[in-house]
Amino acid sequence: MTALITLSPTRDRSAAGALLVAGIVLATLTDALASTVLSLGRGYIIGDTHATPDEFAWLDIGYTAMKLIGFLAASTLIQRVDSRLLIIASTLAMGAACGMTLVTTRLDLLIALRIMQGSSGAILLVAGQTMIFHAYPRPQQPILQALFAMGSVVAPATIAPALQGWLIDSRSWTWIFFSVIPLALAAAGLLMVADSPKASRPVRRPVDWIGLSLISVSAFCFTYVLNQGSRWDWFGEPGILWSTVIGTAALLVFLGQQLLAGGEGLLDFTLFKCQDFCFAFVVSYVAGAALFGSAFLIPSFAVSVLAFRPTDAGLLLLPSGASFVATLLAAAFLMQVRRVPPAATVPLGILMIMVAMWMLSGSTRESGAHDMMSAILLRGLGLGFLFLSINLIAFGDLNRNNRAAGIGLFNTGRLLGGLIGVAGLETLIEHNIVGNLTVLGANVTSSAPAVGERLTTTAAMLAARGLDTMAGPAAITLLDRAVIGQSTVIAFDTAFNAIALLFVFAAPMLVSVKIVLHRYMHAAQLSHAQDPQLAAIANSDDGDRTAHNLDTYRIPFRHEDAFALADRSVA
Repeated sequence: MTALITLSPTRDRSAAGALLVAGIVLATLTDALASTVLSLGRGYIIGDTHATPDEFAWLDIGYTAMKLIGFLAASTLIQRVDSRLLIIASTLAMGAACGMTLVTTRLDLLIALRIMQGSSGAILLVAGQTMIFHAYPRPQQPILQALFAMGSVVAPATIAPALQGWLIDSRSWTWIFFSVIPLALAAAGLLMVADSPKASRPVRRPVDWIGLSLISVSAFCFTYVLNQGSRWDWFGEPGILWSTVIGTAALLVFLGQQLLAGGEGLLDFTLFKCQDFCFAFVVSYVAGAALFGSAFLIPSFAVSVLAFRPTDAGLLLLPSGASFVATLLAAAFLMQVRRVPPAATVPLGILMIMVAMWMLSGSTRESGAHDMMSAILLRGLGLGFLFLSINLIAFGDLNRNNRAAGIGLFNTGRLLGGLIGVAGLETLIEHNIVGNLTVLGANVTSSAPAVGERLTTTAAMLAARGLDTMAGPAAITLLDRAVIGQSTVIAFDTAFNAIALLFVFAAPMLVSVKIVLHRYMHAAQLSHAQDPQLAAIANSDDGDRTAHNLDTYRIPFRHEDAFALADRSVA
């Protein structure tokens, strides 16, 4: 009987912890479905809403801009609202916003709902990851962060496109939003019954309304520029130019206002005292460009060049999700059980992504899913090694007061890096298609023997099938299509190579940043050690931080635990 009394609280606490993690992962899945819905359903949504492509773009601009703003503002909310309640409210708001899209096709209302989805997704991602860090001790973080990454990174990059493609082909794009509702209800239900640890509330900072307004203007301007820059030939369009100027001015004023705020602004500058976070924050831009850029290129190549259906294009990335998950779990095992430092897997992840993109750069119009599968699987392996390590490096040494702000700022960098990467790849593909057409068109002329033979053969084949008078023009049209298709293939191959070359140029830069940060931090420590007063303050800060970290990872002591310990001592 004593053994049952002793083990019961532990089992209850483990079950409550499992429910908490499961609820957070399900909540991240709602954001994964909402964030990628426009990638495959763009044409169908435009048809049902009767919107022009420029009007439709505001669905994406509103969502992305509000997600950037939500990442930066989430830490302020976490300081005032219990994290579990905040995740529940954000998840239910996401479900409600997705549910309302089922009953309307008005573009203005859909834009408002996308704005609501973006802000809700940002808040639940930051609050969920922060809660996992604060609820469990540091030795357990590798496996827990791997589970969180399955919902926040793996799902939008691999699982969501496959589900969305199947729903679009078999049902309708509205079913994508409908699928979010049961996930949101299930996540909220699990979080309501889960018993989250009652941790001490972090230091509250005042709401910086001026800084929030400035960064909101900057986020909307830069999101519009990165989303529509390729469409309007970048700075050749006055709207893009003025948006860039206004966004840059708002960002500079925001940074100046934050410096003058004396630690009471929206940004927490104590984050940049941590060498590992500074390095990971720089890496987040490169990792975001690789993740979002490759996730954009592979389905686009499959749909536009290989003529895949949305279902087939989505299923193309699904196997990489399995390799992504396997690598996350393997990396978590190495770090948690074998005590391998997180930085050890970063070079391996970068090398795998580079090789995968180089392999994809050899794709042709005759390539199929089986030809691309080895490269896609290798990409998943590389992303798994890269993202778990970066998360642990970035947030492992932060404390309770600034970890939420660090997570929000890191996600902001990753999303901005992804936007820049996708915008750059779109521009590269469009310019290369035009250049390739010019070069190929100059050499594909009727005077060339091979071209004349091709036209004669094609015209004869068409004439045999009943196109007697139109055989010649139809043969020329088919040849034009072949030239355009080959130009597009070459442009996509160049874009795949561009992602591989990104790491070639970024790797030396990242190593240089790491060396500079190490030397700067070492010089700062020496200056503190030479000044007795600064050394005393630093020692007191370290002592407070050590005690604070112990409080962070301490499981709350409850009455049933006391009874269990008493029974154990009697036994």
